[in-house]
Amino acid sequence: MRGFIEAMRACGEVIDIEEPVAVDFEAPRMAHQTDKLLMFHNLGGSRAVMNVTATRKALSRALSIPEEEIVRRLSRAEYLGSVVREGILPMARPDLRKIPVMQHFPCDAGKYITAGIVFSRYGDTENASIHRMLVLSEAKVAARLVEGRHTATLHKAAREKGDRLPVAVAIGVHPAVTIASCTRVPKGKELPYAAELLGGEIRVFQCPNGVLVPEAEIILEGYIGGETTSEGPFVDITGTYDIVREQPVIEFCGMHLAKDFIYHGILPAGNEHLMLMGVPYEPAIYRAVSAVTEVKNVVLTTGGCGYFHAVIQVRKQTQGDAKNAILAAFAAHTSLKHVVVVDEDINPADLQDVEFAIATRVRGDQDLLVVTGARGSSLDPCQAPDGTNVKVGVDATMPLGREHEFRRARWD
Repeated sequence: MRGFIEAMRACGEVIDIEEPVAVDFEAPRMAHQTDKLLMFHNLGGSRAVMNVTATRKALSRALSIPEEEIVRRLSRAEYLGSVVREGILPMARPDLRKIPVMQHFPCDAGKYITAGIVFSRYGDTENASIHRMLVLSEAKVAARLVEGRHTATLHKAAREKGDRLPVAVAIGVHPAVTIASCTRVPKGKELPYAAELLGGEIRVFQCPNGVLVPEAEIILEGYIGGETTSEGPFVDITGTYDIVREQPVIEFCGMHLAKDFIYHGILPAGNEHLMLMGVPYEPAIYRAVSAVTEVKNVVLTTGGCGYFHAVIQVRKQTQGDAKNAILAAFAAHTSLKHVVVVDEDINPADLQDVEFAIATRVRGDQDLLVVTGARGSSLDPCQAPDGTNVKVGVDATMPLGREHEFRRARWD
């Protein structure tokens, strides 16, 4: 992560804050006011960063991929990177009071670790994913484990055999590792995927509990057993509060801090949060739409919470391609709520361009596709009690054979 911070600083994309900043509320409020990387040199006595990849430009730099090529390159991932083991990591007694964990909003349940990647291992299966973690004490957190996702299924498998799930939480990793941990990949492929994104190789260390972790500023070793507690309320991607649930407790038994460590915090509902929610899903949509028409780009918009709204750029072959693209997108990412399909001359990342396409190329009686009673997202406040929602697709493409009537005047 440090190398990436310096690369961003060289490009003028880092704001260094030398004066002391309050851990609770003040630092999150400052992150909300900019998309530049914030480097706090005295956040509760420690160094910290926020907004590490809050823009596509930053993500492009982190992955060494041009912005317009990100989705195409990620959609071709093979998960074949090399994972190089470097030895066992020494641990000290855990004490979460030593790191500047923030309370982001006044109604949060407390201080939350928001950029902690939970690496887990049970049997021959490994996993890595980000989970929000409510600090309970100096050595315990409550982690939100989404039912059916890999960490939750590994924990369930361990509990069914009377075991605890060994875990290690890594905070302050290279952004490529963060992206890999947020992406739906085959079980156990997060580290090879991260290695692929880093150019082919990643160095990892083994914690005493057997879990492998990459280089990080902070590593917390522990176990998830049978203890649960109330977790929440907490602000999620919509900027509204998620509900309170009974969730598993992680008990830490070890902590490793890099010298002069840098804590990484993600602002809930901030653009970094939305980027990490959206970009990892774009390749799945891209691949699904590629099966029905020629797709050029996919963007999950920040205005759509990085999760609910997709703009899909296609090259139509037949008049029905746009509607097929809409259906394919809904199938690939079931939390999608609204999809807009545009032509090649529309930039899907420029919402003014997208609005132009809607204004000049959409007829409401022909170009809207409404799907009722479909599975929605639990994060959407207007979801029905039974978990369903209404999805709307918009065909904002030009009718084939009449393109000359819709193209804008240009000088080039």
